Amino acid sequence: MIFGAVEFPPIENVIEWPAFLFEGSDYFAFNKIGLIYGLGFLLPTALFLIAARGDGLVPRGVRTVAEGIVEFIDVQVVQAAIGPDGRRYMPLLTSLFLFIFIGNITEVIPFFQMPGNARMAGPLVLALIVYVTWISVGIKHNGLGYIKEVLVPPGVPKALYLLVTPIEFLSNFLIRPFSHAVRLFANMLAGHILLVTFSVLCISVFSASLLFIVEPFTFAGLLAFTAFEVGVSLIQAFVFTILTAVYIGMALHPAH
Repeated sequence: MIFGAVEFPPIENVIEWPAFLFEGSDYFAFNKIGLIYGLGFLLPTALFLIAARGDGLVPRGVRTVAEGIVEFIDVQVVQAAIGPDGRRYMPLLTSLFLFIFIGNITEVIPFFQMPGNARMAGPLVLALIVYVTWISVGIKHNGLGYIKEVLVPPGVPKALYLLVTPIEFLSNFLIRPFSHAVRLFANMLAGHILLVTFSVLCISVFSASLLFIVEPFTFAGLLAFTAFEVGVSLIQAFVFTILTAVYIGMALHPAH
């Protein structure tokens, strides 16, 4: 695909990766996206296993990092969105945050240069896990009356239930998991495409002898945008995690 003098790679080359294990298999083909999600599981597991081996009251090294992450999730997510009774969900929320962050940050890491969450399947599976979790939490703590609390909120004039109940059903049980997944997927895909565009522009400018004078500016722009995407990776992991905490908090305390 060519725009003026800039040759942009086909979109399938930007978001699709061939399998390097079990190529040709519909069920076991393993590509770069699978590797990213594998690291999203293995790296946090290794981090906390190593941190658990530390002793003493003063944390050092890896234990400092692990305890810093746990404290961040506790203060900024659990206490802010659920309250003290939300600490039982710390393992889920911490795992989600780290898994999503690793799936995002690979966007700016050489060799990977692709966020795993720029493919819809991963965010959709995570959103469905959250969906099942908050509905289960609501029914466990409030019984089947929780569904009634959501669909027929108290304090609304009876005549308005004809309008409010369908809206609550659509927004809570159909649209919420979809929007939860799309928010993460769309942000990471847009950032990935913009990074590729900036990179192609830099290479094109460097190749054009008459335009080499502007190369430092385009390269500086690429570096700035890469730093911006590091922040986006962190923010999107945080947004997905705190929305999960909000949904769980609403399921625990539907009257609020």
